[in-house]
Amino acid sequence: MAFSHTRSNSLPSRPHPLTSQINEHFSRLNASQATSSSLVCQKLCSLQDLHDCVDKLILLPLTQKSLAQEQNEKWVDDVLDGSLRVLDVCSMARDALLQTKEYAQEIQSIMRRRRGNEIGFSGEIKTYLISRKVVKKKIHKALRDLKNLGNKSSFSPFNEDQEAVAIANMLKEVEAVTLIELESLLTLISGGSKAQSKLSDWSLVSKLMHPRRISCEAEETEVNEFEKLESALHSLIYKKSISDNTVPAENVLHQLKEFDFCIQELEEGLESLYRRLIKTRVSLLNSFVN
Repeated sequence: MAFSHTRSNSLPSRPHPLTSQINEHFSRLNASQATSSSLVCQKLCSLQDLHDCVDKLILLPLTQKSLAQEQNEKWVDDVLDGSLRVLDVCSMARDALLQTKEYAQEIQSIMRRRRGNEIGFSGEIKTYLISRKVVKKKIHKALRDLKNLGNKSSFSPFNEDQEAVAIANMLKEVEAVTLIELESLLTLISGGSKAQSKLSDWSLVSKLMHPRRISCEAEETEVNEFEKLESALHSLIYKKSISDNTVPAENVLHQLKEFDFCIQELEEGLESLYRRLIKTRVSLLNSFVN
């Protein structure tokens, strides 16, 4: 599912170059839907670039002036609350990746030491599969919370200062787009697909921000690395009951190596994004205090 973002009507007639850059980042992020780890990694990099621009926008004298005005305190608080929501979701994704990685690496280490003795590591595989159920349960709760967030009334600053309105709307759109991409990451980690997610991008963007047209494209079927590994592990330890569809231990070990590389990339991208989110929040807090 892809998105078509139109330029906000509330933006100034002659926007700052940073505004144009941010709009370009919106377009790139919404050009395609992330359904595989490689695409999600690309989106995480794009989000990093977006938030770098946002941080620069916040530090502009015009933005600083708007943030410091007492009549704008309400929308500043709303933006700060939004940045905290994004950080919470990002932190949750980090924890889910870390837990999955640790269990997967333990299985890989044990399988290397006990080649040919599949009974010796079946217990660890079952522990991993149980841990995945716990991770999925937490992710599904987070996705439901995002859906409930989308059901809340949209934010619109009641302010005659059009510059302040433009800045507020842009920062809220950054929040919405970031949550959409983090949702794609959480869906990937849970082993699901975007089509299976109960949180629609239309709901999140339209209810967090303001109505905008969204065009949909047919989703491409991508292999989900998390689900693929789970299926292989299931087949390996339960092969006696599904002997017609078994997966050799060597193949699973190879998948574990690739999976480790996949998680490493996701972790690095997510960690970089998390640092930028904190930097942006600090800039907002400092501007508000000053």
